[in-house]
Amino acid sequence: MHFPITRLVLALTMVLGFVLVVQLALQAALIAAGENQNPYLKALGACIVAACACLSYAAYVRLIEWRPVTELSRPRAVREFLSGVLLGAGLISTTVGILALLGRYRVSGFNAPLVLIAPFCLGLLSGFLEEIVARAILFRIVEEWLGSWLALILSASLFGLAHAGNPGATLGSCLAIALEAGILLAAAFMLTRRLWLPAGTHAAWNFSQSGMFGIATSGNKAEGLLRAEITGPDWLTGGAFGAESSPIAVLVCTAAGAVLLILAIRRGRVVPPIWRRKRSLSVTAGAAPIGQVT
Repeated sequence: MHFPITRLVLALTMVLGFVLVVQLALQAALIAAGENQNPYLKALGACIVAACACLSYAAYVRLIEWRPVTELSRPRAVREFLSGVLLGAGLISTTVGILALLGRYRVSGFNAPLVLIAPFCLGLLSGFLEEIVARAILFRIVEEWLGSWLALILSASLFGLAHAGNPGATLGSCLAIALEAGILLAAAFMLTRRLWLPAGTHAAWNFSQSGMFGIATSGNKAEGLLRAEITGPDWLTGGAFGAESSPIAVLVCTAAGAVLLILAIRRGRVVPPIWRRKRSLSVTAGAAPIGQVT
């Protein structure tokens, strides 16, 4: 039950299975009520699904790993989530700002605030569901087994490949996601050992990109508050996949990820692989378990 691969399968099954059931139930309820196009109810549904993802993950940790759910602990939760929101919004704003300075991003008008609801749903779901799957489950469990660096490489690579089926995806866009998001979000999790910072960063990045700047998020087009267009060569602007496939975004976000990694190293948050831990004869009595912050 506690072998890493077994835990990966159990965790993914419990979380994704429960979320799928909840999504289908909510969709059926909206259709039955004739409100399946109501944007406000869709936003409420997104909040419910995100909450259910957290609850199912907490249930997995309690039932299978028999420990407190430190990844979702409440102390500093609001501060870390808001810090992530500022970080994610700041990174995409920097990227778009550079594109604007280069004459590649131009604003032609504004849309009604109602267009923010769809990007809000997308940002909230991706911020929590994808971070639970990619960081709290995949990265964390692999890290306990293979150590932080191999877990970082593996989770970042798989996170990039997970976007291969998105509209406009290319090998370059998958590599960009792996570098900019895979490293940045894993480093945010390593630094705090909680989900709030990476979830806030991920949610704000997606919401700001589509909702504020009107740019496709991972190939998924959505109207934003700003009516804008990006012109120029795909290698510079990211093409149909969006600005996050631009080398500008890669440089900006990877640099931010490197800073978080340095902070994590300085705070002793790097986990060695299990074979090195087993060879160590100097185990400190009463030390915090792997992944738990004291």
